[in-house]
Amino acid sequence: MIKLFRKTNVESLQRKYDKLMHEAYVLSKTNTEESMKRQKQALEVQQDILSISK
Repeated sequence: MIKLFRKTNVESLQRKYDKLMHEAYVLSKTNTEESMKRQKQALEVQQDILSISK
């Protein structure tokens, strides 16, 4: 029953990806350099998601 509330590794990475992309969007209006850093981090997380799902 405890496993019902746990998130899988892919789900947690997906949340992290979504959060980073949202931060990148918000930062794109004020600080483009930080926005690019967040986008790069999000792409790394996306690659991790794709490697797990294969």
